[in-house]
Amino acid sequence: MFEKLLLLEQRYEEINTQLAQPEVYSDPKLMASLQKELKDLTPIVEKFREYRDAKQAMEEAVELLNSGDKELHELAREEYDTSKEAIERCEEEIKVLLLPKDPNDDKNVIVEIRAGAGGEEAALFAGSLYRMYGMYADARRWKIEAINANETELGGYKEISFSIEGTGAYSRLKYESGVHRVQRVPETESSGRIHTSTVTVAVLPEAEDVELEINPTDLQIDTFRSSGAGGQHVNKTESAIRITHLPTGLVVECQDERSQHKNKERALKVLRSKLYDQMLAEQNAEIAAERRSQVGTGDRSERIRTYNFPQGRVSDHRINLTLYKLENFLNGDLDEMIDALITAMQAEKLRNSEAEA
Repeated sequence: MFEKLLLLEQRYEEINTQLAQPEVYSDPKLMASLQKELKDLTPIVEKFREYRDAKQAMEEAVELLNSGDKELHELAREEYDTSKEAIERCEEEIKVLLLPKDPNDDKNVIVEIRAGAGGEEAALFAGSLYRMYGMYADARRWKIEAINANETELGGYKEISFSIEGTGAYSRLKYESGVHRVQRVPETESSGRIHTSTVTVAVLPEAEDVELEINPTDLQIDTFRSSGAGGQHVNKTESAIRITHLPTGLVVECQDERSQHKNKERALKVLRSKLYDQMLAEQNAEIAAERRSQVGTGDRSERIRTYNFPQGRVSDHRINLTLYKLENFLNGDLDEMIDALITAMQAEKLRNSEAEA
C-alpha cells in the first residue's frame, strides 16, 4: 500500500506542475480532466502525508524513550501514544479512500417517483417524497427542476420526474432507489385505521452526450397538449413531448415547459439517462449474480425504507437503522441516514476487498 501511495503522491505533484503550464489553459478539456483527477487525489495525498508525519513523530518518540532521559520519558510516552493512535486512524481512513470510486458519483441525477400500492394515499406520499428531496436539494444548494408530472385531484402525483444538479448529487442520492413504504391514517379514512402504501423511487445518473450516442432514426417523437389534474389543459398548444426509443421500447414524456423545444431537450436528457442506467445494469448483472451487496443494490422492487407516522419513525431495512425524527426527515434532514448508508457500503467494500486480497 505504501508504494501505491508514493506513486499517487508523485502523480499529484505532476498534475500540479502541469496545471501551472500556460499551454494547459488553452486546452479546456485537458484542464478539466486534470482538475478532476487532482480533486480525487487530494484527500488521499493529504491523509498519506498526515500518516507519514505521525510515523515520523512516533519514531522520534521511540528515540527519546530509548535515550534514558528520565525528564523527557513521560513526554515521549505521550507523544508515542498519540502518534500510534493517529497512525492507526490514518491507515483505516486511507483504506476507505483507496476503495474504487463509483465513476457516476459526481454526476447530476434524474429522479423518478411513482405511486405504487395504495391509490390516492400512495400518490399523496409521492408528493411528500418530492417535497422531501426538494428541501434536501435546497439545503445543499443544488438546483432542482421538474421534468414531467402526472398530478391527481387531491394534489398528489401518480408519477413525477425531476432533475437535481449539484456536486456529488448521485453519490448522496443513489441509495434512495427502491420501494418506500408509508404507514399512516389517511385524511380520507373516517375509521382511523392505519393504511400501508408504497411509492417507488428511481435515481438515475445523468448521462453525458459523449457517453451515449442515440441514433435519431431510433426515435419516435410525438407532441401533445400539456394537461393537469382532471384533464384540465395547462396551455392550448401542443408543447408536450413524448419520445419513444424504438429498439428498447422506452418511453419518456416532458410537459413541464411551455416551449416544445425545451421539453424535447429535457425528454432527450431523461431518455439518455435511462438508456445509460440500463447499460450499467446489464454490465453489473454478472457481478450482482456472484455477490449481491447489502446496501444500494438499486433494485427497484426492493423495499428499502418504512415511514411510520403513528410512531414518528423512519426505518431503513438495509442497515437496520431507525430514526425517531420522521417530521425532520420529511423536511429534508436526510444526512444522518445517508451518511450511515455510505458508511455501511464502505464497510461492505472493505470486507470484499480484504476477502479477495
